[in-house]
Amino acid sequence: QVQLVESGGGLVQAGGSLRLSCAASGRTFSNYPMGWFRQAPGKEREFVAVISRSGLSTAYAASVKGRFTISRDNAKNTVYLQMNTLEPQDTAVYSCATGRAFTIGSSDPADYGSWGQGTQVTVSS
Repeated sequence: QVQLVESGGGLVQAGGSLRLSCAASGRTFSNYPMGWFRQAPGKEREFVAVISRSGLSTAYAASVKGRFTISRDNAKNTVYLQMNTLEPQDTAVYSCATGRAFTIGSSDPADYGSWGQGTQVTVSS
């Protein structure tokens, strides 16, 4: 089991930026692709981005592509989500999660095992 703790959320005006961090502990971090998901009130959990174990491969939801960047530092057991040009519709609780070990990663929440508690991101108009 991997323990995940997110940080970096907050309140920001539209057009602003935030950088989320997700610190992992427990099993070997580099064995897992890592994903970011978000959930707004009254809505289902939504895929945001995924990064491969090496960090060389990434994928994004269409709604955030070009604005968000996922990255990881395996030496620090941390995955990041840089969010630029934020919009009010980006308001949600953002969570990181571990994908299936030794796979390339997925956009399906069912393929993820360990989840963090989430960090709130609120974008005001």
